[in-house]
Amino acid sequence: MFFHIVLERNMQLHPRHFGRNLRENLVSKLMKDVEGTCSGRHGFVVAITGIENVGKGLIRDGTGFVTFPVKYQCVVFRPFKGEVLEAVVTMVNKMGFFAEAGPVQIFVSNHLIPDDMEFQSGDMPNYTTSDGSIQKDSEVRLKIIGTRVDATEIFCIGTIKDDFLGVINDPTTA
Repeated sequence: MFFHIVLERNMQLHPRHFGRNLRENLVSKLMKDVEGTCSGRHGFVVAITGIENVGKGLIRDGTGFVTFPVKYQCVVFRPFKGEVLEAVVTMVNKMGFFAEAGPVQIFVSNHLIPDDMEFQSGDMPNYTTSDGSIQKDSEVRLKIIGTRVDATEIFCIGTIKDDFLGVINDPTTA
């Protein structure tokens, strides 16, 4: 789920940022460029926690830009198969529902929803049972049964057809 790892990145800096605040300018550019991004290999970068090393800069021919190798520590979020997460439902339709757990979007098919839950269409589509209903903005506990990793995104398939999974908070009863 969450990991604290060390990553490395080459940062290009314009000459106008040189001077007494060079390191601070480099760190702020690194945070702006990296935080909130996703690498398929490591997951979503949540936050940079520290800078380990800033290497010697290399001047780029013809531009004046300087490339600095920066080694930094960060917290990353990477979901795995079999992991149980709490998520907020963003969309419900007859095929199932989509939910978000932080930056990850998870699809739960209607085949992976318990049989006692019935889909009801209308102005607010939902899956209803005696325990509560799943609709937009409901909180659900689900289990990831599959992930697909692209270069810049992670997609997940989940289920609520297991013990202790399902609706946590129903906005209609709150």
